[in-house]
Amino acid sequence: MDQKTDTSAVPFLPVPMAEPKATLERRDNGELVVHCDYPIGDFGPSIVAFLHRWAAETPNNMWLAERGHDGDWIKMNYGDALTRVNAISQYLLDRDFTADTPVMVLSGNSIEHALLSFGAMQIGVPYSAIAQPYSTMGGGFKKLHHVVNLIKPRLIMVQEWTPYAEALSQLDLDGIEVVCVEDIPAGADATSFAYLLDTSPTAAVMAAYGTTNLETVGKYLFTSGSTGMPKAVPQTQRMMCANMKGNEILFPPDPENKPIYLDWLPWNHCYGGNSNFNAVLRDGGEFWIDDGRPLPGQFDATLRNLREVRPTRYLGVATSHGMMVTALEKDPELRKIFFSRLTHLGYGGASLPQEVWERYQTLAAQETGHRIMFYTGYGSTETGPVAATLYWPYEGTGNIGLPMPGTTMKLVPNGSKMEVRMKGDSIFPGYFQMPEKTAESFDEEGFYKIGDALTVIDDTDITQGMMFNGRVVEDFKLLSGTFVNVGNLRNTVNNACDPAIFDCVITGHDKDHIGLLVWPNVEGCQKLAGANLPVEELVQNDAVISHITACLRQHNAETGGSSMRISRIHLMTEAPSVEGGEITEKGYVNQRTTLERRDVLVKKLYEEVPGDDVIIIA
Repeated sequence: MDQKTDTSAVPFLPVPMAEPKATLERRDNGELVVHCDYPIGDFGPSIVAFLHRWAAETPNNMWLAERGHDGDWIKMNYGDALTRVNAISQYLLDRDFTADTPVMVLSGNSIEHALLSFGAMQIGVPYSAIAQPYSTMGGGFKKLHHVVNLIKPRLIMVQEWTPYAEALSQLDLDGIEVVCVEDIPAGADATSFAYLLDTSPTAAVMAAYGTTNLETVGKYLFTSGSTGMPKAVPQTQRMMCANMKGNEILFPPDPENKPIYLDWLPWNHCYGGNSNFNAVLRDGGEFWIDDGRPLPGQFDATLRNLREVRPTRYLGVATSHGMMVTALEKDPELRKIFFSRLTHLGYGGASLPQEVWERYQTLAAQETGHRIMFYTGYGSTETGPVAATLYWPYEGTGNIGLPMPGTTMKLVPNGSKMEVRMKGDSIFPGYFQMPEKTAESFDEEGFYKIGDALTVIDDTDITQGMMFNGRVVEDFKLLSGTFVNVGNLRNTVNNACDPAIFDCVITGHDKDHIGLLVWPNVEGCQKLAGANLPVEELVQNDAVISHITACLRQHNAETGGSSMRISRIHLMTEAPSVEGGEITEKGYVNQRTTLERRDVLVKKLYEEVPGDDVIIIA
């Protein structure tokens, strides 16, 4: 199939969406302030209110589904879900849980996980989902100890006992009740999840629900911990409800076509746990929990699920989209299923390669006669998560759109860049138990300093949107004093070397030239090599090396300046490590952590006489 077909004349699928509207304010000090022109209006009072609405209006409609151990789907409708949530709320009330006694979930996405989270939030008890590697990777469980000691939960839930037994044995569980859904061994000090559901709700549940408001903390979500131990970010009902109201304004719901999501993104991240999960609940749709992952050996589960679910939206990170479009190109039947009722594609976490966008549009045009709009979500855990979104059809990738309703963005000169800061209803109030870090994170006007840079696409027409321009904290200077824009260079290099590079990290801080540590795209390199070779052989294959070398030399010739010019590269055989913090559960690369972890390889790039495993580009 031709992956480079020009589809620019093919119209986008018409879907309900708002027109881009914003105002650009210019200040005398060079700052730019971007205001959303859509008033957010009233919202709330709680994410839990959506569950109450659909349990009353469409009690028999499915809300959640997950694969059982026998391979069949286990489904739960809105009415039954609320019944179980009320039982859990009463169980917690009977044990005097309050806003100061959170519940914590160590295991991944599941129906029981969702029910516990809403049972807690309904009565003002915060819940916290923890990244699974903290409890399953061993190594002293330092991050797990940190988050437990910080939040001080009174209840910890795990789906199964065995995968978390070692981690639980390392915790001081005095005063903490452990709840387990299944696989509880004889003699284990744990409460069966079924016992919570046996509780009979009383009027006390609705009374407690009535005391919650927009300032009530619904969740504590943790940052990735890439620059130290993870920080706890309160997610208030205001933050979550504001995000949902903003999305409703920009993407008006269609009552006749409720959303259907097949989603793997972990709920301990804002993208999966707030943006995607809450969006389905807001509109009374179906949320199918995908047990697959965009990783070798695990993506087949996603493809199996896709054949049965047929989502209306497919959202993910660049890695998952790259794997999906490759699978669709290979399988016409899967392609027909995928596009049968798809209305939106979306990405976040890291920029989508242009070639992946083009390949999707080629397939969509062939299957449907339309292209499919990609929308983006830009933000962080601290922004609840979406501070800006692209909500109109756009030719290509990289545009983060405009501020959400209720959010204002300020661009501040910072060297050669414009550093972005934001203020609004979805911005967090401050880190839990970290007043000094909180004070550092906001400027004198109360704008949150996210640490990124943006550029305005057209300073005469702000409605064209803005482009991501890298992490301010990732950028560095060469020995010559030249600034290197890491985010922009990474995207440019990855696109230039298609299909050979999965991702890369940029080196050169205080050096006289730029280098790359490169993760090969195994499938793409196998195509170049003409054989299904292992990665250890691919990094030495003449065809692969020739392709990458030629692409980077062409890149150097076209870009010219030292801030973009690549001199040396090393092709790595070890995949990015989740445990080591090189890649997050969402699939984006942590530049700083990778450089620290692979310092030996960085030093090889700058040896006076480099070894055979270093490729000289210029």
